[in-house]
Amino acid sequence: MDANRSDDFDPTPDDASVRALLLGMRRVAVVGISENPERASHGIARFLIGQGIEVAGVNPQLREVLGVPVYPALSDVPGPIDVVDVFRRSEAVPAIVDAAIAAGARAVWLQEGVAHAEASRKAVAAGLVVVADRCLYKEWLRLANG
Repeated sequence: MDANRSDDFDPTPDDASVRALLLGMRRVAVVGISENPERASHGIARFLIGQGIEVAGVNPQLREVLGVPVYPALSDVPGPIDVVDVFRRSEAVPAIVDAAIAAGARAVWLQEGVAHAEASRKAVAAGLVVVADRCLYKEWLRLANG
């Protein structure tokens, strides 16, 4: 069995824990942020900003999106990070998890279609909450909007 298949290891906690994570986040690093308004990463960043959550973008090609700073790498983001929201391919997840652990992030959120069992296990073992293969916006509407 492929160790990185999303059905091999589902680290996502129960709904109450995901709700607490969503309502408790104050600063989110959006890894793979895009300046294209049609991309999900752009829409999620805009949504988070609208909720009063501080956003730091991560994309080596950009410097600013939606008026927020964009850094070349997660390791370049200054200050505390509550959630690392990942809009990258699954094969990029291990390096992002390593950087999230090093940054002292509280959680890693892997957007829909993104999962990596081995990296998720590593993050959980390091004490991070991991939400895999789920849309932060959809989960917010389902769990935090009521």
